[in-house]
Amino acid sequence: MTEVLSNISPPPGAVASISDASPVHYTVKIELFSLLAKNAVEKYETGVFEAGGYTWKLVLYPSGNKSRNVKDYISLYLAKVDASSLPLGWEVHVIFRLFLLDQNKDSYLVIQDAAGQERRFHGLKLEWGFDQFIQLSTFNDSRYGFLLEDTCVLGAEVFVRRERSRGKGEVLSMIKQPTAAFKHTWKIENFLKLDEKRQESQTFSSASEKWKILLYPKGKDFGMGTHLSLYLAVDLETLPAGCRLCADYTLRIVNQVKDRKLDLSAKAKHWFGASRSESGWTRYVSLDYIYQPNNAYVIKDICIIEAEVNVLGISSPF
Repeated sequence: MTEVLSNISPPPGAVASISDASPVHYTVKIELFSLLAKNAVEKYETGVFEAGGYTWKLVLYPSGNKSRNVKDYISLYLAKVDASSLPLGWEVHVIFRLFLLDQNKDSYLVIQDAAGQERRFHGLKLEWGFDQFIQLSTFNDSRYGFLLEDTCVLGAEVFVRRERSRGKGEVLSMIKQPTAAFKHTWKIENFLKLDEKRQESQTFSSASEKWKILLYPKGKDFGMGTHLSLYLAVDLETLPAGCRLCADYTLRIVNQVKDRKLDLSAKAKHWFGASRSESGWTRYVSLDYIYQPNNAYVIKDICIIEAEVNVLGISSPF
């Protein structure tokens, strides 16, 4: 490395230097660079390369990273690839350098964090780099040699300093605009002949999750023998390990003759997961009340139960 270039301002918090040596880990040559912007290609991701026992890629924004309100600069980042294959709670601390070839002098402009600062890649931070890697006016000026005949050469070096697994964590993703609540209708025949055994509806889907209604015709726990017990349960076989779902749900027993406003309805919110896969009411309705013929909840030995489910958020481990 030679002394820092005096006529190029490095990105904030970074240093610039020049090197005659090519980047040891990855090089990408881009021909007809100007067509990226002309064709509205906002982002280009390179192929995958290996360094320090991990896989990486470069992410280039030829007209600046608009999501960070960058313009008049090229934005360039190093990104971790295949993070899902790493152990839960992984961390990788690296020092990296990003390169830009000066084709006039056959040397490289090298940009890196000041004072050799380490960057920590983990499940919530898979990308580090420079919003203002180089000013477009400088990049396009042929006197600097970075873009000649509409061609440029970029590169990267990545040095892993430390790696470890952290404790467990999770990501909560609330759904900004939940889809309309999914409704499922369960028609139960021979209702009066049911004993105290638990009854289950067929599974039904709401978004990517599967659910079922649980009925205890003679009650459960504190409702045993006096009340009908009713629950909603998530199908744990379709729920990824460690995930929990926040859902609004409504269970109702349909009035089959009179006004639907007389349906027996109850609504709740619950976090469904492996430890609490079902939610509902042990004393949903008294047995004396539901069995009265005049109330029209059991007609011709048929009872109709409805469920509405609306998923509000998902908590996943990382």
